[in-house]
Amino acid sequence: MSASSKITRRNILQLGLGAVAGAFSGSLFAQSNIAQTLSATPAQTEGPFYPIHDQDDKDLDLTQIQGQIARAQGDIIYVSGHVHDEHNNPVPDALVDVWQANTHGRYDHKDDPNPAPLDKNFQGWGQIRTDKQGHYRFKTIVPGAYPVNEEWWRPPHIHFKVSKRGYHELTTQMYFPDHELNDKDAILLDTPENDREKLIIALTESNANDESGSKRGVFNIILRQVKKA
Repeated sequence: MSASSKITRRNILQLGLGAVAGAFSGSLFAQSNIAQTLSATPAQTEGPFYPIHDQDDKDLDLTQIQGQIARAQGDIIYVSGHVHDEHNNPVPDALVDVWQANTHGRYDHKDDPNPAPLDKNFQGWGQIRTDKQGHYRFKTIVPGAYPVNEEWWRPPHIHFKVSKRGYHELTTQMYFPDHELNDKDAILLDTPENDREKLIIALTESNANDESGSKRGVFNIILRQVKKA
């Protein structure tokens, strides 16, 4: 039973108006805190192609490998966002791990059976730390779709693994808007319909500081705190 429902006329006479007002405000404050609690970003499978071999270049620009002049094939995008907890507090210094297929739908992974070509200029994997406001940003290309079997093609997506001590590690995937394969993808469809929109970003035109012809997308992430004993 809530604090407000326990207050009767007799309580009012005994407690006085000030105490009652405090009881009501305390109840409303608790309800407000509940209302502000955010649901965590839906988790999705890591998949079989998480990088298993370390590489020298894992910076926030996946379109160019350090020391090389040529850049990756494909359409350039800038992805940014904030990592917050369920109470909308920023999570600074969280590790944001991203990996993806290249523009042809091929991972640089020994177990990828896709015969599509590799792109020697595509970094494919990056690690970024969030700043004091929980913000992160990286530059990449739109990945290609690829076949899982004869009947199932995966839509373009980017894998994320976000971790920080004191929070539940989150592994998920980010998708692109209006792609025809989104509505047929078994992994995306396994996410409750109300949560799917959290995994699909909108793309907008780039600004003057971005590479010409590129686009931008925002992917915000909510982590769950580990409850203290």
